[in-house]
Amino acid sequence: MARRRTEVFTLSFLDCICCGFGAVVLFYTIISANSGAVRIIKNNDLTGEVSKLEEEVRVGTKNLVVLRNSLDKTRSETASAMSRANILLAELQRRQQETSVYSADSMARREHINKLKADVKALDESTRRLEAQVQDSPVPTPGLSAGRSLTPRRYITGLKLKGKRILVLIDHSASMLDEDLVEIIKLRNSSDAKKRSARKWRRGVDVVNWLTSQLPRNGKFQVYAFNTEAMPLLDDSAGNWLDNNDAATIKRTLDALDTVIPAEGTSLINALGAARKLSPMPDQIVLITDGLPTQGPTPPVLRKYVDANSRAKLFDEATRTMNRNTPVDVVLLPMKGDLPAAYRFWRLARLTGGSFLMPSPDWP
Repeated sequence: MARRRTEVFTLSFLDCICCGFGAVVLFYTIISANSGAVRIIKNNDLTGEVSKLEEEVRVGTKNLVVLRNSLDKTRSETASAMSRANILLAELQRRQQETSVYSADSMARREHINKLKADVKALDESTRRLEAQVQDSPVPTPGLSAGRSLTPRRYITGLKLKGKRILVLIDHSASMLDEDLVEIIKLRNSSDAKKRSARKWRRGVDVVNWLTSQLPRNGKFQVYAFNTEAMPLLDDSAGNWLDNNDAATIKRTLDALDTVIPAEGTSLINALGAARKLSPMPDQIVLITDGLPTQGPTPPVLRKYVDANSRAKLFDEATRTMNRNTPVDVVLLPMKGDLPAAYRFWRLARLTGGSFLMPSPDWP
């Protein structure tokens, strides 16, 4: 009997091999599927990170724009601040220069005050000397109030009439009605009789009476009243001198003064111009006024109000036309608030060698 052939690859072996191979394939399939899931999860995580980073980039870009705008605004504000700082620095330098000028001016004012004090001291000494001197005999003047002697008042004032040709200039502008502007306006609209009897104007008239009582025996005099124009009290005496010893002429002059009515403005340049028209010219001028002038040679065409600076300029213009060699004695009956007048008229009297008097209410 023939021997049976032996088969190495039997059905059972093949089954085992196939099962094992299938198991391996299944194992790798499972591993591969698991790996894909892991990759998907990682990919999702990475995508989320990328999205987050992109959002941060967008926010950062937006913030960068804001920062750039803020930087531009800051630069603009810095430039503006630097400009203001330069302006303030220039203003500070200007103020420092002004302060130095004011300091120098203050020093000059202090020196001027010290000089004024020395002048006052010298005037006091002069007054004491005058008190000890015997006064010249005055010329009797008719028309003075009975029982009232004006002669003894001279030692108080230091004002002495010593010229050979004495010109008295009395201001009869509206401001001579009163010291207060409100009262001046009231009196300006009142009757002529009330104007002539105004207290301040009567003081000016009394000063002229006192001056005529002090005229030296041998000499000439003239009295001019001025406001916007200057005219002699006696119409027939324009440009001429009157005799000090003529009592009738003195009385006529004082009577004419009693008829004068204060009105209108003040022109000092016209008053001093009248002095230059006298022949020969005066060697002593007594000026009775109450403040700085309000107009020049002619009335203003348009402008009616004159401020303090303009009045000072009008005063300087008037004094430039006068003869500085003629002494000018000033009797100031001041208005309230007209502070520069006292200094300027005092300076005028000092420059010409005259005296300055701002009398008490009971003088003369």
